[in-house]
Amino acid sequence: MKPSPVTRLEARAFKIPTDGPESDGTIAWDATTLVVVEIDALGKTGMGYTYAHASARSLIASVLADEVRRHDIFDIGRIGLAMQRAVRNIGRPGIAACAISAVDGALWDLKAKALDLPLATLLGKQRDRVHVYGSGGFTNYDLARLTQQLGGWVEEDGCAWVKMKVGTSPRDDPARVEAARQAIGEAGLFVDANGAYDATQAGRLAASFARQGVEWFEEPLSSDDRRGLAALRARLPDGMALAAGEYAWTADDNRALLEAHAVDVLQADATRCGGISGFLAADALCDAWHTPLSAHCAPALHLHAACAARRLLHIEWFHDHARIEAMLFDGAPQVKDGAIAPDLSRPGCGLALRHADAKRYEVS
Repeated sequence: MKPSPVTRLEARAFKIPTDGPESDGTIAWDATTLVVVEIDALGKTGMGYTYAHASARSLIASVLADEVRRHDIFDIGRIGLAMQRAVRNIGRPGIAACAISAVDGALWDLKAKALDLPLATLLGKQRDRVHVYGSGGFTNYDLARLTQQLGGWVEEDGCAWVKMKVGTSPRDDPARVEAARQAIGEAGLFVDANGAYDATQAGRLAASFARQGVEWFEEPLSSDDRRGLAALRARLPDGMALAAGEYAWTADDNRALLEAHAVDVLQADATRCGGISGFLAADALCDAWHTPLSAHCAPALHLHAACAARRLLHIEWFHDHARIEAMLFDGAPQVKDGAIAPDLSRPGCGLALRHADAKRYEVS
């Protein structure tokens, strides 16, 4: 079969200011960069994206686009392997993995549109809607803003769980967590340290957090410290799960976390781990290891694949990304009763970039 003709493959980067300063346990930021890929073929446009540095755009244009054009656009697995080989001497983790993820997402969107199917239907739905947890609670927020945001996700959106950042000032974290608990009542409370603690701090604070009913401790240590995570997991209080995996770039990274018994819940991020293909590979690993899966950030991008994932618990409704996706994409999902559902009247992933709205944020 001759390759399906790609008439356009374009990547653009957009830098969108946050609605206020934000920080977690290890970094602070005031803007988020979105890299969008659009592929035209068969009279359709497929779109994928990643949250990464704008340099991913040039890597897509200069290296990955050639690999897409060499193959039939329906042969997504073959293109994925070709892209991995093309970045071998560049370095597959990081920017390259994010760039590959965006192209993979665009290819799946394009294939579903060419077949006039919602992507969830093409992938094989396991569920019609996916629960989300509200995520934000940045460490620079004062208690008033922290409690207002977390409480709003519970009261207004019906979220069963919310997540807050910890780790910038460990001595203040117990009081912040206590205030969060008071704001959300009986809803589930998650904390995310972004690898900011050492093992001693994490163990001590886990005991404190348990008194507030915290049931999810995300990246208490760096995800690179798999043995440390496994040791901490073994001594966490009853009812508290250890979650990590958002910085897994490959299936091997996810496998290593599972083999080390480092996580109770594996987090996979389709904007980093190889796109829709990589996310489904993470789900297959979770299925083999009988381990729950959670989708990290980018809720609109994950929605259709999450509907098809066997081991999925929920999607992270991350404040920054949910805001950006609503600003810039037609078809972005909205939370209802703590869940989001794909619009099955729209083919593909159901999203379309509003170019006029995005143009003001474009990075030249």
